[in-house]
Amino acid sequence: MRRWVLLCGVMLLFAAGASAQEETPKVEAFGGYSYVRANLGFGIPGFNMNGGSGSVSYNPTEWLGLVADVGGYHVGNIGGESVDATFVTYLFGPKVTYRRGRWTPFVHALFGGAHASGSSAVTDGGARVRPEQTVGFVSGSENAFAMALGGGLDVNATKHIGIRLIQGDYLMTRFGVEHSSDTQNNARISAGVVFRW
Repeated sequence: MRRWVLLCGVMLLFAAGASAQEETPKVEAFGGYSYVRANLGFGIPGFNMNGGSGSVSYNPTEWLGLVADVGGYHVGNIGGESVDATFVTYLFGPKVTYRRGRWTPFVHALFGGAHASGSSAVTDGGARVRPEQTVGFVSGSENAFAMALGGGLDVNATKHIGIRLIQGDYLMTRFGVEHSSDTQNNARISAGVVFRW
């Protein structure tokens, strides 16, 4: 009798392990809103950018995922000056996830690049008798190294749909690198929907 109980216990243990492995999604896709607090330096005050980000994660194991992440952000005013600037990130790297129950916390380390482009009106400085006038536009773009270190928390609404309550990242970029100190220390906060297969 003891052998039967022991055998049934071992079979239940293996069945539970197999069941947990079957529930691990092979692919997860995230899409949602992102807020970036950009700190360019170069004498420019920090500013806010709004946009969206999306990522796809392939999960070879229950806890390890390989992530491709793309985000796009926009700003129309920096330090009281009217600008039209766009910032795009494309990042790749590993994600470690703890899958237990309804809550799914994760951390990741992503590396890749960023592209910034923008334009701004140039004024003549104005005179006391008339307002400033636009005399031209200045524009430019640049590519740079980027890195995001962070994590987040998903709540599982169903087996295939989750809500990313929060994802917080330290987002480092290296625009205008002429000195080793030319590093921008930015923050990114995201939230949205996760689809799992």
